[in-house]
Amino acid sequence: MAVVEKILEKNQCPIHYWITPEHKGPWLIFLHGAGADHRMFSEQINELDPRYGIMMWDARGHGRSRPMGDEFSIKLLVEDLLAIMKNEGIEKATFIGQSMGGNTAQEMVFYYPDKVENLVLIDCACNTWKLSVVEKLSIQMAPFIVKLYPWNAMIAQSARASAVKLEVQEYLKDAFSKVGKKDFSKFFLETAACLHFEKDYRINKPMLLVCGEHDDTGNIKKTAPQWAKQEPYCEFHWIKDAGHCSNQDNPVAFNELFGQFLREFT
Repeated sequence: MAVVEKILEKNQCPIHYWITPEHKGPWLIFLHGAGADHRMFSEQINELDPRYGIMMWDARGHGRSRPMGDEFSIKLLVEDLLAIMKNEGIEKATFIGQSMGGNTAQEMVFYYPDKVENLVLIDCACNTWKLSVVEKLSIQMAPFIVKLYPWNAMIAQSARASAVKLEVQEYLKDAFSKVGKKDFSKFFLETAACLHFEKDYRINKPMLLVCGEHDDTGNIKKTAPQWAKQEPYCEFHWIKDAGHCSNQDNPVAFNELFGQFLREFT
């Protein structure tokens, strides 16, 4: 699918994004995970029906969108997205987010529900889930653990924890290495900081939630089926032979579910 690369200068960061030019139909916005970049969705972009317009980016601090600037937060990523959407005349879209990208999409629908048509969430935690005491303690300890961890070991372990396929692990190591330890750590800590328990909140949008059967990061595999049951318009699926990056580990299985969802709701 033909896209053009553009740059939005905002908050001391050149934000690179790729977009279908002069598109008038339904929009799909792809949001990658922490430390990754727009290449994460190449297996999805190549299979899309041309009736969709796409926007994908390297979120600030990631890929080509460097230097990051003085700030990073999920709130700021939402503001970056709103600025791009305004510039491009995108009123609303289906948001497809993996991990941190899914957290960003959830904040978008929480604060700006009129901008969101549907959600496709890939291996991401629920922003509004009530955390256990152990989970809260793990988040509090994370800054100290990250600070002590050797960078090369962190890259290798993070890649192994995120993907089953070796080629996906190699992609992740390449992407992680470009951002550096300081910013990489910031991404994960600020993603955790965006979680906020909301007892009776429901997204109430058509929603596809998927989780790799081997995703052992955080509490995602444990909470995903329970989360799906609470959402009135949520469709949940396990992705076989896949880890945290299930759309990359098993693109055939993911793309089939993704295509069916788009045909039904867009």
